[in-house]
Amino acid sequence: MKSSAEKVTQLIEPTVQALDLELWGVEHASQGKYSVLRIFIEREAGVTIDDCERVSRQASAIFDVEEPIAGEYTLEVSSPGIDRLLFTPQQFQRYRGEEVSVRMRTPVDGRRKFKGTLTDVVDDIIHIQVDGSDFELPHGDIEKANIVY
Repeated sequence: MKSSAEKVTQLIEPTVQALDLELWGVEHASQGKYSVLRIFIEREAGVTIDDCERVSRQASAIFDVEEPIAGEYTLEVSSPGIDRLLFTPQQFQRYRGEEVSVRMRTPVDGRRKFKGTLTDVVDDIIHIQVDGSDFELPHGDIEKANIVY
């Protein structure tokens, strides 16, 4: 069964690409009956407010028909920013050598939070060095990860 973020990604990725942008990622955060759907877009030359508005309008039209998320939610569209979230192994690959913060769904070696240098990505395993120790984190078990600015 797909998560709401996966459904949204599948629905809007072709539209975002048609607008000459990259869909960086989708985050759906719900707290009680309130939820926020965040769509992160990227472009080499940078993302403008106009880009965000265009994606927001297109996404809203698609969601009105498809309804990928039950109930009410707030839609936000933005660039990933300087402390960007990392969603895919390919994105991790782009930031090898950078400092990252990673929170796991299940503990690895007794811990869920890791902050250190991203050393490599091999077969969807994220390699991170924390205080001189190397950790191998399965991408599928990552709850949240971002660049440390």
